[in-house]
Amino acid sequence: MPRLSVTAMPAVPQTYGRQLGWLLLALAAMFALLPFHAFAQAAAPAAAEAAAAPKLDTGDTAWMLTSTALVLLMTIPGLALFYGGMVRKMNVLTIMMQSFAITCLVTVLWMIIGYSLAFSPGNAIIGGFGNLFLSGIAIDSVNDLAKTIPESVFLTFQLTFAIITPALITGAFADRMKFSAMLWFIGLWLIFVYAPVAHMVWGGGLMGEMGVLDFAGGTVVHINAGIAGLVACLVIGKRMGHGKSSHAPHNLTLSIIGASLLWVGWFGFNAGSAAGANVNAGMAMLVTQIATAAAALAWMFAEWIARGKPSVLGIISGAVAGLVAITPAAGFVDPMGSLIIGLISGVVCFVAATSIKNALGYDDSLDAFGVHGVGGIVGAVLTGVFAKAAIAGKDAPLGLLDGNGGQVLTQIYGVVITIVFTAIVTLIILKIVDWTIGLRVDEATERDGLDLNLHGETVQ
Repeated sequence: MPRLSVTAMPAVPQTYGRQLGWLLLALAAMFALLPFHAFAQAAAPAAAEAAAAPKLDTGDTAWMLTSTALVLLMTIPGLALFYGGMVRKMNVLTIMMQSFAITCLVTVLWMIIGYSLAFSPGNAIIGGFGNLFLSGIAIDSVNDLAKTIPESVFLTFQLTFAIITPALITGAFADRMKFSAMLWFIGLWLIFVYAPVAHMVWGGGLMGEMGVLDFAGGTVVHINAGIAGLVACLVIGKRMGHGKSSHAPHNLTLSIIGASLLWVGWFGFNAGSAAGANVNAGMAMLVTQIATAAAALAWMFAEWIARGKPSVLGIISGAVAGLVAITPAAGFVDPMGSLIIGLISGVVCFVAATSIKNALGYDDSLDAFGVHGVGGIVGAVLTGVFAKAAIAGKDAPLGLLDGNGGQVLTQIYGVVITIVFTAIVTLIILKIVDWTIGLRVDEATERDGLDLNLHGETVQ
């Protein structure tokens, strides 16, 4: 597997040209694997044209504009600061640069192809190409998933989800991936992993048809990112000196500010997923606050008992675990259900990010899997336990405690499908990138710090 050092890169333009060609061929080959009928677009029936256009609601639109800004705030600056404080000082600019660059890259790819693959009509796995380059999106367009707001607002709201999901993955391989490799990996991952999973859950695909409940992204965002992060850190290998030298956070002040911004932004994430200013948004906001506080306390006390002291890193990690776990359940559970989900997720994620990670020996640098993967799984399964028809506005029983025990199995099926699909396709993408341009920086770059070697800048 070829490895190109950072210092050697300018001297090998021909090699990079060949590598780029192979990567483009691989991209074309992966597209060929998509079912051909994903390209086909059904002609709109004349009756649909004659139907009255949905009535836009200014209150719903105003709330969704606000929610969109809040979710973007979660990545820049929220996640950038949260992750930035947790790495060593010599790599802080790199991890923050990754969040910012991903925001830019995903925005362009979402406009070109991502939104179309996720939300255009297609098949059970992937959407179609009817909205490439956002063709067909007019100023007054409306998506059937959000009929009271302009489609421009809906697709931008969904864009912010598509931004933060791959950005979360970077925490798993922090301190050791090439910036160029990261860009290729994230771009391919958005197209071949995020878009299909979003379509399967929210765009009329397989898991949505199965009845999997995911209000705001337990499967689409957190399990998806967590599993991808686990695969990435296993493929790229451990950091130099892992387990022997200190990799302690360099500035927890940045991390607590970032976690606080994540908490605030998550109201847009969860309450915004109601797609309007309504009672569902109100309840989603309430249960988000309760679950987050409960999980933060649960992690704090678990750590206090296990290690003798409650840490800043522990309480903010617990808060994020609670935010993750309540995400799939936010529109389906009552306050008591959210309290229990928060308490369980705080303890389980603490164990996963400490004892289990240490026992298995994998180097998930910033616990992308331990918090997002495990928290997402816990939340998705417990959604099947605590979901209530009265909260969701449904007639039939929704969750186990509501009289529908089968929903727990449905949730587990959704978790398994997401894990298997994400793990396999993520592994393929990582191997393609590794075989072409190489995933990891050279030893000197990793030892001396990525900030100076990859970006020519340092924090003084």
